[in-house]
Amino acid sequence: MLAVSRRLALLALVAMALFGIAACGDDDDSSSSSGSATTQEQPAGKKIKVGLVTDIGGLNDRSFNALANKGLQQGKSELGVDVRVITSKSNADYVPNLSTLAQQKYDLVIGVGFLMAEATETVANKFPNTKFAIIDVSQQGMKTKPKNVQGLLFKENEAGYLAGYLAGLYAKDNNINTVSTVGGQKIPPVDHYIAGFQAGAKAANSSIKTLNGYSQDFVDQAKCKELALSQIARGSGVVFQVAGQCGLGALDAAKQEGKQGIGVDADQAYLGSHVLTSATKKVDVAVFDSIKDAQADQFKAGTDRIFDVKTDGVGIGKISSAGAKYQADVDKIKAQIASGELTDIPDTVGGK
Repeated sequence: MLAVSRRLALLALVAMALFGIAACGDDDDSSSSSGSATTQEQPAGKKIKVGLVTDIGGLNDRSFNALANKGLQQGKSELGVDVRVITSKSNADYVPNLSTLAQQKYDLVIGVGFLMAEATETVANKFPNTKFAIIDVSQQGMKTKPKNVQGLLFKENEAGYLAGYLAGLYAKDNNINTVSTVGGQKIPPVDHYIAGFQAGAKAANSSIKTLNGYSQDFVDQAKCKELALSQIARGSGVVFQVAGQCGLGALDAAKQEGKQGIGVDADQAYLGSHVLTSATKKVDVAVFDSIKDAQADQFKAGTDRIFDVKTDGVGIGKISSAGAKYQADVDKIKAQIASGELTDIPDTVGGK
């Protein structure tokens, strides 16, 4: 009898150990992740499946795609939804990746980024009973205006303006006559940031010069580093990266040369004291809110949702010690944007 009891106890311990191992497993970036939060953590909500397709920047960009995945994982842990992430390696992957999730009957399929606009419109029309959300793309701007798509848009120019204003103040006090921007591909969200940054810098310092260039890449950090080093050689003392993972190279160039860098999308202050601040947009909040709406049958397909300074959808991240003295000045400008007092912020490079 004692031997039987010991055997049962041993089996119980093995079962507990196996359960613990399974609960700690990480989901692969490109595979199904159908796990959910524990019963105690999950609120009572309808069980739905949500899939996310990254753009070519991938989940290691530490900004745009990483934020989208953060919002997805929050939906998994707080709302108990089943989730899957598919990583795109090239533009040719967008249609098959989006189609895969639709074919697998995911309730909501989220596309990450402007580069996926055409693919999302194409797939949405093929799967009219599937809900789609797409970041940085206007549903109203789509040619066919599919009624099962919601656009998640951000006023990046407002975030860029705040970062530029800070850069202009810093430059003025530190005998710097030039600030610069390193864009990835020349697409509207990138240019919105750049246009706002340039306007903000000039509002704070009317004599400031601005440099701008595009790496034509969102992944290769060496390209952005080379471009930033070239700008620094031409006098730039503050470099704003608007190129996702590639842009990490621009921030590295600023660090290497003892200059200030400005991050993008996510708060990238954790990269070091050389990051003056970051122009942020809450992609994670947009993704999580879309999931929550879909679960509650309140998802507003056929519309665009706008995130701006007023709604705390865009802004700036932590300001480093080098820029701390300008916090109150930047906060004042932020309040003017939120109240509608300051509205004339360009969103096109070279114009308004």
